[in-house]
Amino acid sequence: MADLVYPPVIVVIKTLWKYLGLKFDFSGEENIPRKDGAILAINHVSYLDFAITGTAALPAGRLVRFMAKKEIFDHKVAGPLMRGMHHINVDRSNGSASFVAALRALKSGEIIGIFPEGTTSTSFEIKELKSGAVRLAMGAGVPIIPTIIWGSQRIWTKGLKRNLKRNNFPVTVVFGEPIFYERGADVEKSELHLRQTLLAMLYQVQENYPDSHVGQRWAPARLGGTAPAPLN
Repeated sequence: MADLVYPPVIVVIKTLWKYLGLKFDFSGEENIPRKDGAILAINHVSYLDFAITGTAALPAGRLVRFMAKKEIFDHKVAGPLMRGMHHINVDRSNGSASFVAALRALKSGEIIGIFPEGTTSTSFEIKELKSGAVRLAMGAGVPIIPTIIWGSQRIWTKGLKRNLKRNNFPVTVVFGEPIFYERGADVEKSELHLRQTLLAMLYQVQENYPDSHVGQRWAPARLGGTAPAPLN
């Protein structure tokens, strides 16, 4: 498909990152297929996770098509941009249409970005996962690339005031090794396996994060932060 909107948006986004002085640590991009379809299953800690994860995937030569809620597509500014970048509209009242659209995109070789928790985690822990990512992977016969982002919640997240100053925050994105879930496998067990994989990766990223979590509102209580307790 023709990408006339995505390239100029990337230029704008990279300019924003430069303005914010973000110190990126991207790794694992070799795990992203160069041609075939795959799903990036990403934890969700901020409103910038789409843009930052998409930026991290660029060295692999891939443009990520994100599944995003209908409200974003209904926005008068964001909507045309989302459609122009061929992201996938998720209408929770008609989930089958978005599932079919994602399935077709995967089979045509696209990289689809999914936040399997379904919403931003205010505790910054990984919530229980929805089944969409696993079911799509099974249906399309493509791998899931478990993906962790950390640090973006310091800029803009649910329940906290935006911080768009030049703070030079460290932001980490790690793409894990591909996971294949065979068609017909137990969906519930596969979801549990994916969540355990994401948790292990998150803990490793947090352990290596250069700034202390202790006493920080953007850090989970498990690490000495003051974020709200997990809801599940």
